[in-house]
Amino acid sequence: MGTSPKGNSDIQNDFPFEVNVMPVPKDVANGQTVEIRIAIQRTGNYSNTQYFLRYFQFDGQGTLRYYDEQPYLPNDLYPLPTEQFRLYYTSTSAVSQSFDVWISDSFGNEKQISFQFNSAD
Repeated sequence: MGTSPKGNSDIQNDFPFEVNVMPVPKDVANGQTVEIRIAIQRTGNYSNTQYFLRYFQFDGQGTLRYYDEQPYLPNDLYPLPTEQFRLYYTSTSAVSQSFDVWISDSFGNEKQISFQFNSAD
């Protein structure tokens, strides 16, 4: 009896990732904009991986945007064109503010980042 060799069907294309965030101020005033620097660190390199971002603000009011683009809408999914980027949060209230950012990839891996700012007003 002969056996035929099997092809390697265990090629990995699902690589988890980490998210690094530079420190941000703990206080923000109404109308003030805070820069948030984020870098996605891959554990492997699969060229077809796409990354996405969504956010939800649950305390206070403000806007979150990617560079000079229009502000994000809460819970909408936005593609991330690069793995190192800056977000800009602008406070529109004089109370403490909290929001979460979720970064996901095209394979369903997801990381949550929480931000909290005290009112500087």
